[in-house]
Amino acid sequence: MTTTPDPRLTPARPHLADARLRGIVSAERYVDGQTRRVAVPSAPLRRTPSPESGTETEAVLGDAVTYYGEEEGHAFVQLQRDGYVGYLPVGSLGPADPEPTHVVVALRTFLYPAPDLKRPPQGHLSLGAGLSATGRTGDYIETAAGFVFAGHCRDASFVAPDFAATAEGLVGTPYLWGGRTSLGLDCSGLVQLCLHLAGRDCPRDADMQERGLGTALPDDPVGLERGDLVFWRGHVGMMLDATRLIHANGHHMAVAVEPLAEARARILNHSFGAVTAFRRP
Repeated sequence: MTTTPDPRLTPARPHLADARLRGIVSAERYVDGQTRRVAVPSAPLRRTPSPESGTETEAVLGDAVTYYGEEEGHAFVQLQRDGYVGYLPVGSLGPADPEPTHVVVALRTFLYPAPDLKRPPQGHLSLGAGLSATGRTGDYIETAAGFVFAGHCRDASFVAPDFAATAEGLVGTPYLWGGRTSLGLDCSGLVQLCLHLAGRDCPRDADMQERGLGTALPDDPVGLERGDLVFWRGHVGMMLDATRLIHANGHHMAVAVEPLAEARARILNHSFGAVTAFRRP
């Protein structure tokens, strides 16, 4: 049986495809990808090259992408962190080097034009953004984009192993379809961000996570543990202990904590149906 490539993970469109896919997918033109890096605080990855197209996910400062070409002011790319394919605004990309030297570990932090907290900020960076330090002045890291308070950053090799604790720190973050920053998150974006900060690979969407993360648990397992994942068709949440679930969801329109039993009853009757899987990352 022939398997149709998942367009979310396949760098190919009818007019353009990765040269490595020659003979596998049909396209008018095949090109070798080039590594580039996100050079703005965050950028929406869209399914089509149009600002009217919905956000599929977000890329943040320092994220590496494989770049294939431009169309209508958008770059056709594949995110290197999870393989997701789509279109980023052309102006959001810069050269591949230098690689990030630091990562933002605060929920968010400001970019200043000088190492002075009284100066008007130029923008903000979200949890998980990567910085390439060019120097340091007092309490501030200097980057090509501006100055960032050093206390909000760690070395790029930093990991936060308790990914459930990272999720707890994001309680109250507004729900945002396709969101992957501390300004807005969707269900699978929350899981992915927390696992990535723990140094773990993680696919982007809930169905991908259900298929590929960790070890499957029995249906309705006894003794759920902190960090276990609960899946519905199109939704995912994370256990904080044996009974409490944390998830970004449209009911609360935020990252919220509630008893798993309450969430299951509501979701069964009003949205995604029954739980489809439990997994331990």
